[in-house]
Amino acid sequence: MVTLHTDGSVSVKDDGRGTDTRIDEHGRVVKKPVMATKDLRFFDLPKAERLPDGYPRRGMPVVAALSEWLIHTNRRLNGSWSQRYERGIPVSDLVPVEGDGTTGTCVRFLPDEALHSRWSLTTSDLARWSEHWPDLTARLDDQREGAGRSGL
Repeated sequence: MVTLHTDGSVSVKDDGRGTDTRIDEHGRVVKKPVMATKDLRFFDLPKAERLPDGYPRRGMPVVAALSEWLIHTNRRLNGSWSQRYERGIPVSDLVPVEGDGTTGTCVRFLPDEALHSRWSLTTSDLARWSEHWPDLTARLDDQREGAGRSGL
């Protein structure tokens, strides 16, 4: 689900297993640092597998770096946590959040102001992207003032 919020932020939520989160040897909850580090499996490797749409994998660090703020909420079977980033830098610890019986990841971010007027997500954009991802079902919930809600 992609949601366009009234404050200009965007959230992308899935119902997968959630980001890998574990308890370390000191009893602290830690997660894969997906928001603040390059995914070295794919970044800048000329022969790295490309996404189905032909674009290279760049990952969430790019989204985090191009956002004024980003909140990553992770729900797994063994617990749920959230962490806030500003301009790609973690500004909070991994904070437990109440479980809701689901699993998956929600990333809500406010794109940098310089990007606000350059692009607006539409249902047709999601439809076009979905052509490259046959197993993807995407819905758009546009909560901005004067916008209608739509789905795909």
